Amino acid sequence: MSNNSSSRCAACKSLRRKCPSDCLLSPYFPSSLPHRFSAVHKIFGASNITKMLQQLPLHLRAEAADCMALEAHLRVQDPVYGCVGLIFQLQQQIIEVQSEILKTKSEIAVYNAQQQQQHWQQWQQQQ
Repeated sequence: MSNNSSSRCAACKSLRRKCPSDCLLSPYFPSSLPHRFSAVHKIFGASNITKMLQQLPLHLRAEAADCMALEAHLRVQDPVYGCVGLIFQLQQQIIEVQSEILKTKSEIAVYNAQQQQQHWQQWQQQQ
């Protein structure tokens, strides 16, 4: 990032500071996504975001920033449960779908048994 204000990352714009060329946050919070940094900053705080990213190897930082952004977005929507609320909803959907699959398999088994019985009765009548 250059030092002029028009190319500052979302983090530096939000924190009202110059954006150094080696800004740790600029790759993960570009100026085109100001709401992304805003939510993460609100939930984690700028110094915690920086500390967490600094502690990670470079190749894991983008994924960590994505995870922080997702958690922050969901935490803003649901302050009590955040991601856990979404995970719970998805688990409930999985349980419902598994139940439907079992029901459908059962119905198929009953249908197949009825078909077998009909074929058996037809075969007996022909004998």
